[in-house]
Amino acid sequence: MEKKLEDWLGLKINRNKTRIVNLSEVGTHLDFLGYQFRYLRCQFGRGKYLNWGPSGKALSREKQALTAMTASSQGFVPIDQLITRINRHLKGWMTYFALGFPYAVFQKIGHHVRCRMISHLCRRSQRPFRIPAGRTWYRVLADLGLLIPDKVYVNSRRKPAAKVSGNAGCGKSARPV
Repeated sequence: MEKKLEDWLGLKINRNKTRIVNLSEVGTHLDFLGYQFRYLRCQFGRGKYLNWGPSGKALSREKQALTAMTASSQGFVPIDQLITRINRHLKGWMTYFALGFPYAVFQKIGHHVRCRMISHLCRRSQRPFRIPAGRTWYRVLADLGLLIPDKVYVNSRRKPAAKVSGNAGCGKSARPV
């Protein structure tokens, strides 16, 4: 196989990075193109399943990029332009990592971007941002148009659940709307 790859296709194999991984062993994983592949035990006790999502290295790079976008040196950028730039960046990153099971990582990125935006808005020199009375930061950031990764519907192949009317948790039957 190596001879075919190197001679016929003209590819060069990096011997330091090339290895065979048995994912069925406990604690093993494979990082490839920003994704991490590993087997996890099903929470319902029905065996194992292949889980993939953004790797830790991809997560830390994304946090660094978002930190650089909201650094104190970016205090001169108007808020709407900054949010547009962050949204464009987040959409591209989330589209790339939408396959698999990225919800937990999207929550971490959402928390990080909200915290960075709040600190960025509060430290703007001579024009700090003040939230209106009775509003929360979460609502203000949403009104400004900030994309919130943990609230985005990440897997378009799934159909959303039917909306339920009534109080399904108190013994009343739930009726789809």
